[in-house]
Amino acid sequence: MDDNGTLILALIALVAMSAFFSASETAYTSLNRARLKAMANGGDRRAAKVLALSEDYDRLLSGILVGNNIVNILSASLATVLFVRLIGGAGVSVSTAVMTVVVLMFGEIAPKTIAKDRPEKVALAFYPLLNAILVLLSPIIFLTTCWQKLVYRVFRPTDDRGITEEELITIVEEAENGGEIDEHESELIRSAIEFNDMTAEDILTPRVDIVSAELHSTPDEIARIFEKSGRSRIPVYEDSIDNIVGILHEKDFYRLRGKVPLKEMMSEPLCVVPSTRLAVLLKLLQRTKNHMAVVMDEYGGVVGIVTMEDILEELVGEIWDEHDEVVEDIVQLSENAWRVSGSASLDDLRQIVPIGDDFESVTVNGWVLEVLGHLPQPGDAFDYENLHVTVQRVARRRVEQIRIDRAPTDEAKE
Repeated sequence: MDDNGTLILALIALVAMSAFFSASETAYTSLNRARLKAMANGGDRRAAKVLALSEDYDRLLSGILVGNNIVNILSASLATVLFVRLIGGAGVSVSTAVMTVVVLMFGEIAPKTIAKDRPEKVALAFYPLLNAILVLLSPIIFLTTCWQKLVYRVFRPTDDRGITEEELITIVEEAENGGEIDEHESELIRSAIEFNDMTAEDILTPRVDIVSAELHSTPDEIARIFEKSGRSRIPVYEDSIDNIVGILHEKDFYRLRGKVPLKEMMSEPLCVVPSTRLAVLLKLLQRTKNHMAVVMDEYGGVVGIVTMEDILEELVGEIWDEHDEVVEDIVQLSENAWRVSGSASLDDLRQIVPIGDDFESVTVNGWVLEVLGHLPQPGDAFDYENLHVTVQRVARRRVEQIRIDRAPTDEAKE
């Protein structure tokens, strides 16, 4: 084989190495570490090594960049020699044009596209050769790492590089859109992310809806309350609902009925403030072995109650048992119409129709009262943005049900 044939084979090998480094960079940047960790935990030794190498990212990136630059510069030099031999002085220009296209197509675009589609497979397949090259280039990598540290000290970033809650939610949405997690998993993760921002005030059952018993009620009266409400626990108050003296469990009531006074059947109430965060409240309920907390305001009055089930529903969604009447807070009547319960969360409604964040209310009832400025009657209506809201049912001085009609898109634009 003549010298020109040797140069051509060398160029092919160098372009192949350029493709190798480009694919390695993309694969190790895009790989799913959680998937690799699961493979490593399952006994895959190479997956464990790939995971360890990916975590030493500065050394990995330095080695890949050094290797890629060496083979690209060398290939450009050899191509120039080859084309000058073949066509003379014009070989320099021709070499530049040809190698630019060849390296771009076969050394960059094609390998990176393949590695982006299957990063774990490429990373696992390339590990032995890549690790050997990193060991071979370790002296140069050491020098580039020292330079990198020096540059970092000079141009140290001053902004907070931690991931924000909004960015984390965006990552979850992208994972759902990409098919890596399903809708249920995505909703569960989002609920967990937002969980710590929620307080007892956001999910409490208001005092007007509390099912309770008076301390001096007869056993028959209390039995009827349990039977009618279907609750397993009820607060017990003395004189006023603002003076809750205990929590009565249905099991204890029927077990001790007629044997001991009502006071001895009850457990001490756990009292919290409206601003108590749900994460804190959940741990408090677990530590005190309670399933219900009484939410008190700054004046000692009862605002409402929060149960363990209320908290868990914020994470996993509504929990229904065989005694619950399934009631949907928001029911879609048509493409642009909904029937909404007054007790529905305003945040849940915002996910369906555009309602601004400049309202203090947390329920639909509060939102309607805030907009109207007075207690409405059935048939009262108002317009908000492109929404027409009609009050359908009012009871106990609260809006129980409304209807929302949204203007069609073309009308809204007009």
